Amino acid sequence: MVVHRLTRDDARRIAVRAQLLAVPRPSDLVAVVERLTVLQLDPTAAIAPSADLVLFSRLGPTYDPAQLTRAIEVERRLVETVAYIRTPDDLPAVIAEARAATHPSARAWLEQNASFRRDILAVLAAKGPLLSRDIPDTSAVPWPSSGWTNNRNELLARHGEVAIAGRKGRQRYWDLPERVYPVDLPDLDPGEAARLRDERRLAALGIARSGGTLTPGESPFVGLAGEEAVVEGVPGTWRVDPAYLGLPFEGRTALLSPFDRLIHDRVRTEQLFGYEYLLEMYKPREKRRWGYFALPVLHHDRLVGKLDATADRKAGVLVVNALHEDVPFTPAMTAEVDAEIEALATWLNLETTRPRSS
Repeated sequence: MVVHRLTRDDARRIAVRAQLLAVPRPSDLVAVVERLTVLQLDPTAAIAPSADLVLFSRLGPTYDPAQLTRAIEVERRLVETVAYIRTPDDLPAVIAEARAATHPSARAWLEQNASFRRDILAVLAAKGPLLSRDIPDTSAVPWPSSGWTNNRNELLARHGEVAIAGRKGRQRYWDLPERVYPVDLPDLDPGEAARLRDERRLAALGIARSGGTLTPGESPFVGLAGEEAVVEGVPGTWRVDPAYLGLPFEGRTALLSPFDRLIHDRVRTEQLFGYEYLLEMYKPREKRRWGYFALPVLHHDRLVGKLDATADRKAGVLVVNALHEDVPFTPAMTAEVDAEIEALATWLNLETTRPRSS
């Protein structure tokens, strides 16, 4: 059995390259989502929605958010699932995995509300696409959590029985899958689905742990995908995608969304990059170290700081509250980071301003 021995520099460069944050920049939006496997959706837009920030950091100022909407709602080259944007090719494995992971209490709820399921599908067949509020609630047994609205649940969406067809602001339109997804999607068994998901995830991350403690959302673990590796100075073993081994690396500077997959697994981020990060939007203002929606700053193969900025669209400015340096910036680093801040402001059609006290 081959065990690859990597330095931390090697591991970081593999991770950065896999996430399309090295030189050259990619140029195709759908190809970027295909590589990343997911774009996480989050309503926070202190600067811009997370999905747009992720695409801007890869594609640069040529990226237009209208392109993403068109790819999802018109061209159907991308699809929105619950909390994520994906390529249609990933749907069979995602749906199979969701069905296999359904909690027994949720399965019981579906069985108790079989007529409710039929009613939803019938209404969508006759009148869809529809907003959640326009779908009558005929559930026999209430579900004690958020979902469609009130008692209606997103389980049908996770199981591939209904689909998100588009949006009206932050509200989602729902429809039958055959009107949104490609026809004849294959049914996968849970084992095959898990294998495919692990392989896709490792291709997106480059290097990751085989397993660990799961938290809600997209898993950071990759099972037995790839090949085994050890990283100098980091305990335990990793899985690495051999396609990234031994490649030349040319880095660049990028401002990352707090939900960016490069830093989403905080343990991996600290072990490989020596970088501490916490999204502080849920903390009281006086307890924040870096800011409400601070953007991690990537410089080549290192995470070097956090940008605390806010888009004030009424005033037409991107307010740079602070640029926190985790390491002392050289003049060259400062120039590259400043250029990226200006590029972000230009992309947002805003002017950059910094408080006099900063």
